[in-house]
Amino acid sequence: MRILLVEPGKAPRLTEIGDSLESMQAVVGGSIQAVYPFEEPVALVCNEEGKCLGLPLNRALRLDTGEIYDVIAGTFFLCAAPPDSDRFTSLTEEQIARYAEWFRAIKLFPEVRHD
Repeated sequence: MRILLVEPGKAPRLTEIGDSLESMQAVVGGSIQAVYPFEEPVALVCNEEGKCLGLPLNRALRLDTGEIYDVIAGTFFLCAAPPDSDRFTSLTEEQIARYAEWFRAIKLFPEVRHD
């Protein structure tokens, strides 16, 4: 499956992974969580425990007003999530281009101490 991989501190990049749960878990480094912050059927798949594990903050999710409502911790990827299927699928070329631009900006977040 063709996905857009977004790692902390790096530009998004197109890559291919298998469509198994194990393949997806390997990309994010643990249990996966899918969130759907977009109007179209595209999933953002991240590590379910990324913040609890103290993974590096990666990218902010914003409201239409520009206000941040969440920050994804750790590596995540985007893939298609067709409403008529129970499986994730490859992004289209148009989606790859659009979301690569969307997540192009690399924002540095201050380190959060957990003591």
